[in-house]
Amino acid sequence: MTTWAIVVAAGEGTRIAAGAPKALLPLAGRPMLAWSLDAVLASESIDGVVVVCGESWRDEGERLVRSIAGPRVPVCAGGRSRHASVRNGLEQIGADADRVVVHDAARPLAGPELFERALAALDRASAGICAIPVTDTIKRASGDAVIETVDRSALWRAQTPQAFRLADLLEAAAAGDGDAMTDEAALLERAGMTVIVVPGDERNIKITTPADLSIAEDLLRGRRT
Repeated sequence: MTTWAIVVAAGEGTRIAAGAPKALLPLAGRPMLAWSLDAVLASESIDGVVVVCGESWRDEGERLVRSIAGPRVPVCAGGRSRHASVRNGLEQIGADADRVVVHDAARPLAGPELFERALAALDRASAGICAIPVTDTIKRASGDAVIETVDRSALWRAQTPQAFRLADLLEAAAAGDGDAMTDEAALLERAGMTVIVVPGDERNIKITTPADLSIAEDLLRGRRT
């Protein structure tokens, strides 16, 4: 089985740094993308990697990727949506690929065990996604008025990495427009394919706000010591 990974780094990150690519923000002395790429390269099950950068900073992204991994990791430009960016990445993976892992550059603290867990799920499903059970009480509201308390027993917070049988992902993506989807697993769910959740990690946070950046800094500095 040949496995490729796509690191999605094309988001502009307007909520955290207007005018600057989020993936290039400094984090514990290195660009965020460097940490995310390290996380993927640390997985022994991954044979090839593609990085998807924003069109406006592709050259800068390519220089960074080459400084970490050399020419063996291709870089391509993203699209107008997450789905379009992943689709661009899929066009760059090796023709021998059987499985693909999608990981967000905005999750720089993923450990190699997360990639292994997600890939192991492909023995019995079309996709395996890292996720955390919801523990907070969830309220559904209209405006500021609470309508109901939602049963949280079956709710999960999805993370990346997410692993897929490549043929199933391509089939699900071809079945309809995925631009409104917030992750690739939703495409397979819509197509009626089996998606399995595997244990994620609370430390595998998604960097969205300046506060997230501070938390990630502390976690990475703690990991170093």
